[in-house]
Amino acid sequence: MNFHIPRRFEPKISALGRRFVSSLPVRENPSIFCDQNVNNVTKPNPFHILKDPNKPRKVKLKDTKIVHANLLRTHDLYLDMFRTNYLLDCYFECGSTKYAFNLFDEIPDPNSVSWNLMLSGCNKNMLFEDSWRSFCEMHRFGLEMGEYTYGSVFSACGALGCVLRGEQIYGLSIKKGFLSNGYVRVGMMGLFSESGRFDNALRVFYDVPCDNVACWNAIISGAVKNMEYWVALDIFSNMCHRLIMPNEFTISSVVTACAALKDFDFGRGVQSWMIKCGIKEDLFLGTAILSFYAKSGCMDDAVRQFWFMPVRNVVSWTTMISGFAQNGDFVSAVEFFRQMRNVDVDINQYTITSVLIACANPDAVKEAIQIHCWIFKTGFYSDSVVKASLINFYAKIGAIDASEIVFQDSEGMKHLSTCGTMISAFAQHKSSKQAVNLFHRMLQEDVKPDKFCTTSVLGIIDSLNMGRQIHTYTIKTGLVFDVSAGSSLFTMYSKCGSLEESYNVFNLLERKDTISWALMITGFVQNGSATKAIYCFREMLSEEIVPNGMTLTAILTACSALCLLRTGREVHGFSLRNYMGDQASVGSALVSMYSKCGILCSARRVFDMIPRKDQFMGSAMVSGYAQGGHPEEAIHLFCDMLVDGLVIDAFTLSGVIGCLADLGRLGIGSQIHAQVIKMGFESEVSVGSSLLVMYSKIGSIEDCRKAFQQIKAPDIISWTALIASYARHGKGTEALQIYELMKESGTNPDSVTFVAVLSACSHCGLIEEGFFHFSSMKKDYGIEPGYRHYSCMVDLLGRAGRLKDAESFITSMPITPDALIWGTLLASCKVHGDVDLAKLAAEKAMELETHEAGTYVSMANICADMGQWDNVLKLRSEMAGTEVIKEPGWSSL
Repeated sequence: MNFHIPRRFEPKISALGRRFVSSLPVRENPSIFCDQNVNNVTKPNPFHILKDPNKPRKVKLKDTKIVHANLLRTHDLYLDMFRTNYLLDCYFECGSTKYAFNLFDEIPDPNSVSWNLMLSGCNKNMLFEDSWRSFCEMHRFGLEMGEYTYGSVFSACGALGCVLRGEQIYGLSIKKGFLSNGYVRVGMMGLFSESGRFDNALRVFYDVPCDNVACWNAIISGAVKNMEYWVALDIFSNMCHRLIMPNEFTISSVVTACAALKDFDFGRGVQSWMIKCGIKEDLFLGTAILSFYAKSGCMDDAVRQFWFMPVRNVVSWTTMISGFAQNGDFVSAVEFFRQMRNVDVDINQYTITSVLIACANPDAVKEAIQIHCWIFKTGFYSDSVVKASLINFYAKIGAIDASEIVFQDSEGMKHLSTCGTMISAFAQHKSSKQAVNLFHRMLQEDVKPDKFCTTSVLGIIDSLNMGRQIHTYTIKTGLVFDVSAGSSLFTMYSKCGSLEESYNVFNLLERKDTISWALMITGFVQNGSATKAIYCFREMLSEEIVPNGMTLTAILTACSALCLLRTGREVHGFSLRNYMGDQASVGSALVSMYSKCGILCSARRVFDMIPRKDQFMGSAMVSGYAQGGHPEEAIHLFCDMLVDGLVIDAFTLSGVIGCLADLGRLGIGSQIHAQVIKMGFESEVSVGSSLLVMYSKIGSIEDCRKAFQQIKAPDIISWTALIASYARHGKGTEALQIYELMKESGTNPDSVTFVAVLSACSHCGLIEEGFFHFSSMKKDYGIEPGYRHYSCMVDLLGRAGRLKDAESFITSMPITPDALIWGTLLASCKVHGDVDLAKLAAEKAMELETHEAGTYVSMANICADMGQWDNVLKLRSEMAGTEVIKEPGWSSL
């Protein structure tokens, strides 16, 4: 049958031909519907088959074909466009797009309703390209297009990700007079929101003042989808001020925003306002409120809301179980799962996943095994999602062998999701070799790893060679342009120290989201490239990407490293304007930044303003006081943290113990040591090393040794601190013995360790041992001696009275001696009364440090001991002439 007007519409299934298939059996056997007395009988209405209230709402293809055949027999098909369009809609409703396309092609003169049904039907069956082509045909033939036409094509453009097409259609709709039409504006806002261009959606919303609740719902929903939660709440407040009555869809979006922000007070107020206004709470809205309470950690309110709901389905039950899982209450989660089975509610794979997440606790292993048996019994074990959840569950409780058994039961590489979960499980247990082997096995068995598998394996490998091979795979498969896979790739390069390759991969990403920018900036900071991190941050702002808390934390760390107070203050102001100033991570970074820049008053002000402090923020403030020379304030803050019940970590304890070491208060130090033992941190290397140094400075070498023995795995710092402590107390032989024990343990010395070893030899006059270890530095460990090492050797010779040898040693040094070395020789000359050599050493030291009072005082004391008072007066006058100021001595006794 020909069209009334020429068309070139080609649907996807055009290969099947234009002939209407369903009419063939009727034409071949017409006796089925023929009646000799047909003219004497009233024509029946065939649509009663589709409209029968006793039948399910779902339209069946068989019934639709019967109606179609009846209409063909009675020649009523194209005489009544209402019936024709209804039949067309039924075909789309039952998913038979082939028959729908054929029926549409046979309509002589389709009206606007027919075209709109084609658009909406194609959208409903995911044929978005066909929907777009239908719209183009309508536009080409100059057919009348209404609000529903534009709404349908906006949906198609959104599904196809074609924002440019949507903008063109929006311009066309405005030209046709639809600027203020709510349906059209909702479609355009939805398109922009789905495409991540929420700013454009806001512009559409504010183009025309509107009292249509659908428009307000669309922009609030778009804000939530784009994680602009504060914007959603602001728009909702404005909506209420304009006396526009929200409906259940509005409340659902607003409650979701409150849940994401964990703003319990606002969400509770919204629910109260909803009840006051008489908004009916349906199943969908009730479940959204359940999710809000669960995500806010208010499970008692969630339980109350759950039992007040008149109808509860699998989604509401699963929401409750998931809420208990998020709040670490596996007992309640298992109990709700038991009750759910008792009331005979259909359980789906997501319910099982939620209860398994709740049981990922060593105390819930017994319950989890019972649930595993129930999964076997009910047949859910064949579901790939459930098996992936089991693999993940066993990995989280440390039973990686059980995870492998479940993975083997999943028929190897049959399901990509289980492969990805198994690789993630290996990554959780730092089993990089097994993760890489499984990745290789997938490639060998022609199972292409997806972005989840690729990101998991990239997150655990630390080998540049292996990383480059996976990089090649991502290029081959196109995953290198995916934002999550690309971010994992350049993060791997950053972790391996290859910043250039990391930045190259980062630049290849076409769409960089907030997370990718944050990871790149963090990579620069962690690799000591703070300047590049700040440059990258400025580039991010130029792209109009709004930073998140992770980005601000990284850039504040860069400002701390460079002591950029002005930039740090600008970032602080930005965080306040964007409601991120009260985040614990950002607050910790701000405290650290202000502390390292020497502005402790600002650091304390930020610390006091944060409502919810964590251990990192407390550690940053204590460290700031300790490093800023305010040990008393650091100790008082530590005590306040204990009183307030804040979590104390090893870093905080190390800072406080360091303050006690400087103050020399043994009583408080013993109390802190007892607190350390109570918390179980005595085996931590940082805390143990701090205790060791504290007892060393106080003078208790025995407690110093005990503190070292409590350390579970001593590192180079703790070994060096112990050697230095014994050297400081004149126990050179014991210090060297500890040095040998350190080497036997497999710990190689560094340059600081050799300073402690040479100092031990110096204090005990072990000249031969000192020269042996001095030569061993470069010979055995490749460490070039520095000024402190040469100073120790000069001190070693000077203490033994070999001043001429010390002078010869200085003149033969491969590096130019500094004031420290000459000052060391000067001190030895004072002990042994060598005035001539002392004058030489003093002259050299004063040439290098003209404003150092210690050199003048030492030389003056030597002259005074020799009775050379004229020289003493001369030195004193020289000090006054060069404006050298000697600080007066003081005593705490």
